[in-house]
This record gives sequence, structure tokens and C-alpha cells, in this order.
Amino acid sequence: MSPELDLACRAAREAGALLRANFETELSVDALDRHDIKLALDVESQKLIEGLILATFPDHAIYGEEGLAGDQSSDSQWIVDPIDGTVNFFYGIPHFCISIAMRRGGELKVGAIYDPMMDEMFAVDFDGPATRNGLPIRPSDRSALADAVVTVGFSKSTESIDAGLARYKNIAHRVRKTRMMGSAALALAYIACGRLDAYIEESISLWDIAAGQLMLERGGGSVVLIPSPENPDKSSIISSNGRLPLEEVI
Repeated sequence: MSPELDLACRAAREAGALLRANFETELSVDALDRHDIKLALDVESQKLIEGLILATFPDHAIYGEEGLAGDQSSDSQWIVDPIDGTVNFFYGIPHFCISIAMRRGGELKVGAIYDPMMDEMFAVDFDGPATRNGLPIRPSDRSALADAVVTVGFSKSTESIDAGLARYKNIAHRVRKTRMMGSAALALAYIACGRLDAYIEESISLWDIAAGQLMLERGGGSVVLIPSPENPDKSSIISSNGRLPLEEVI
């Protein structure tokens, strides 16, 4: 394991311990938006991760859901989602994670996604296969839509929800089952290990999917990101095990 991945996994585990200790407790809410929740714990988790990263690599940059830190001119950038699945966490649904990726020269190099409730660490290093708790993983071989389980995410704006509903209706009649699970990072990790076959959402951020994208692509899966013309920080995502003919339903 490279020093960078070791650090990513360690930071994810420490943040995971913080989340686990606060799960189903009284939480401090920073903002209640129409389709989202911001917790003080999001910030606390990111600060913990930032502190560990910058203590080891003080000249690196951090790009996180809760803000920037470090040297933003650095060629090495850490991409952090301190709680992916905050709404699930707030409502006591045990499906959320910490996602940490590092890219260098604009290319994703390492990634860690930790589910503290399942104690599952998904990881991918500079080289080699993605792993779950140290064992190699790969996407499923399913190539027929009728055999596939597809997760569809619904974003926060009215326009993206409407577009997602239309896409969901088109997909739901073609696949074995659909799921709406509430964590983009875990959706990609689940495709990378064969639990799911595809994940589609109209509007996501880089911190949602960076680590999972690298894991999935390392195993031969497919991730297509389409930048939003309205918001350069948002993209739509079409991802799969690399074998499904998603062009038939998109």
C-alpha cells in the first residue's frame, strides 16, 4: 500500500469512528434545505481528515464538500466527502460513508471509501485492482438489462429531479430491479464489487464520485461524466459494470 492510500484509509477510518459515535444521537444542524441537510458533523469530519492529510503532506491541496484547505497551487489534490449520505445519517439510516481520493497532475491515483456501519473499506492504489477489506474486487459480468440491478440518484433541484424521474421510468421497465440508496460513493463501490450493475444521476459533484470512479474504472467498469452547462462544479453521471448496453435506455 502506498503512503498516500495508507493515509486515505487511516483518515477515512478515523472519520468513520467519529460518525459511528454520533450515529442516532442529537445532531447539530447547520442548514435544512428543501432536498438536503447540512450538519455541523460534516464540517467536523472534514476538519479531522484535513488535519491528518496536511500533517503528512502540508504542501498538498484539499478540495472538499466543506471547503478548501492546503496549497491550492499544488499538483497533488485530495478530494474529500466527509459524509456521503448525510440525509441517511441524519434519519438514522445506516447507509453512508466517507470518500477520499487523491489526484496528481489532474489524474486520479488513489481512493478510499469507508462504510463505518458495515466496517467495509473499499480502496484502490496507484496500481493493481480495487479491494474490499483487502481482497480484490471486480464488477459483475451481467450484460443484459433484464438481469441488472440499477441504482438511480435524485438530485436537489426541481429540474434534476424531474429529469431523474423521466429517466427512472424509462429504466425501471427494462431492468430486474431499481434501487435508490442515497450515497453516490457507495453506489460506485457497489458496482466495482458486483453488488450493483449501474448508477445514474443527473447532478453530482466531484467529491461524491472521485474515489468510486477510480475503483470502478480500474476493474473495467465505465464512468461517463457530462459537465453541467449551468454549473461547472456539477456533472451528470452514467456508470456501469462496462458490459450493460445503457445507451438503450439513456
